[in-house]
Amino acid sequence: MHIPDTADSTGAVKGTDGTDGAHGTDGAETSQRFPAQERFAEGAQFIAGRLTRGTSGRTHAVVDPATGEEVYVYELAGTADVDAAVAAARAAFPGWSGATPGERSDALHRFAALLAERAEDFARAESLQCGKPLKLTREFDVPGTVDNTAFFAGAARHLQGQSAGEYSGDHTSYVRREPIGVVGSIAPWNYPLQMAAWKILPAIAAGNTIVLKPAELTPLTSLLFAQAATDAGIPAGVVNIVTGTGKEAGEHLVGHPDVAMTSFTGSTAVGKRVAEVATATVKRIHLELGGKAPFVVFDDADLDAAVNGAVAGSLINTGQDCTAATRAYVQRPLYDAFVERTAALMETVRVGDPFAPGTDLGPLISHVQRDRVAGFVERARGYARVVTGGEAPLGDLKNGAYYLPTLVADAAQDSEIVQSELFGPVLVVLPFDSDDEGIALANDTPYGLAASAWSRDVYRANRATREIKAGCVWINDHIPIISEMPHGGYKASGFGKDMSAYSFEEYTQIKHVMFDNTAVAEKDWHRTIFGDRP
Repeated sequence: MHIPDTADSTGAVKGTDGTDGAHGTDGAETSQRFPAQERFAEGAQFIAGRLTRGTSGRTHAVVDPATGEEVYVYELAGTADVDAAVAAARAAFPGWSGATPGERSDALHRFAALLAERAEDFARAESLQCGKPLKLTREFDVPGTVDNTAFFAGAARHLQGQSAGEYSGDHTSYVRREPIGVVGSIAPWNYPLQMAAWKILPAIAAGNTIVLKPAELTPLTSLLFAQAATDAGIPAGVVNIVTGTGKEAGEHLVGHPDVAMTSFTGSTAVGKRVAEVATATVKRIHLELGGKAPFVVFDDADLDAAVNGAVAGSLINTGQDCTAATRAYVQRPLYDAFVERTAALMETVRVGDPFAPGTDLGPLISHVQRDRVAGFVERARGYARVVTGGEAPLGDLKNGAYYLPTLVADAAQDSEIVQSELFGPVLVVLPFDSDDEGIALANDTPYGLAASAWSRDVYRANRATREIKAGCVWINDHIPIISEMPHGGYKASGFGKDMSAYSFEEYTQIKHVMFDNTAVAEKDWHRTIFGDRP
């Protein structure tokens, strides 16, 4: 397909180099990189089962971070679009919440099958807007989302309350789980497809309807996801997408009086603002916030495994992962060897065009984010040692938001690069002596989302799982997630869980139902209010 040299605000694909639209070092055309582009011709808002254009009067561009080129220009949502989406969700709620668990389950099973059929479209759109290597989107983001959908298709049939019982002796009690209503959720740009799924699936499996605001940088796969939901037979209005800024669309959604709950994934700073807006209307809030995951290597660890795990765990998604390994604490006997071997392995990582065969590491989401990460590393040179990396590549990659895998050693525990969330391909390594010190250092940040510990000693490892304060602690691995297990943090990393049956705690409200079994008009307890005991 020929790419137009210009684009207006109608959502057309845009080539900025005056050529036929070839991108990147592999010469792939935009039509190959973005085969689903025609699905967005009508706009980037998905309301009541159809795409529409935003009404804010402002446009935004999706930029390919590998090339710096605009690939899709769309109209941003305004408050009127949020109102329309919430109204559509509210109108769809009685029918969807009243459907049987089996009916919702069947619809979600069809949804999972359709996602699997469209897997390549999702993978390419995700790689294009995020800069993820295609092998990551094909083998992690998309299959994980399909699996998540299949999981919630089954889980929809198992929304159960506590079994009935005569707890007072005179009454039978049971617990109902009921949907909350309209959910207003905000998802980040680092995993736009998976985060859309994590927000949408438990909400609708439980019988709620939802309005999701994706990051304006990365709306494409969220829109594809909503379209697929409707195509699979999930009723119009159950899943709605508004693509706008946080300040306008996001705050209006979170504060909307007809939204009963908000779920937010993003930075801790923004999460605090979301909480402020949501509590003004007494909403339920679910927050999955920042992280600074420790990677604790004890002196009996398998060094090869720890080195491989550190490189993979710190560089996944170019380090733009709130659970990525960011702080490696290595017990003194292994410290020097770990630093040397981790740096050597990082230097073998192939940085390049996300669509090129063999690419291991793509760009960061934007030049702004690349420069932010570079700033942390440049400041760290004044107090620590940059062992490898620490710069942006030139040559064919100079126009993209690339940054080389970076290892920093010998920083102080209280330094900026150890305490702050960078969200880039940077791992900081620090030594420790005793086990007590290693665990204390692991806990010494405001965050508590994820962590890992590396040891062959089951007692040492078990202690780490007990004492490290994080929502997930891996032993001898770092990063894997599964649909059946919950994801969520401690401390400044937020509260509540995504994925698993535990997520229904966020998206259902509990009702106690109590039946009198005595048929006695004058109850004994009434005397505490009026009259005397006979």
